[in-house]
Amino acid sequence: MGVAAWLTTSAVERWWWIGGVAAFCLANLFAMVNQGTGVTLLTSEGMEFRTLFRRRSVPWSEVAEIQKRCRTRRSGTLSEVRVVRVQGRKLTVPGVFTLRLHDRKFDSKFAAIRECWARAADA
Repeated sequence: MGVAAWLTTSAVERWWWIGGVAAFCLANLFAMVNQGTGVTLLTSEGMEFRTLFRRRSVPWSEVAEIQKRCRTRRSGTLSEVRVVRVQGRKLTVPGVFTLRLHDRKFDSKFAAIRECWARAADA
């Protein structure tokens, strides 16, 4: 897009297009790094999400459901785990995702999260 904007617009408008495309790319890079470097700590009280730029805690009493979400992309199928809160808001669990089908490591992490949630619900 940046090359097309460079070739088709005047010199004054050119920098706005290139700046917009660069800002969009940086925002996507930020989101990808933030999700990929995140970790999730499971405790008896709830889940603690820690990413590069944010920390969040979700008590088990606010968790209504834990879902596996699969999205098909050009590079493959992205599978990630999402927590549905009682209010209906969905949160993606940082650090738990894969681009491979039938990934045992991903499935074991998903099972561990569901098991910890079930134990907290029984208590």
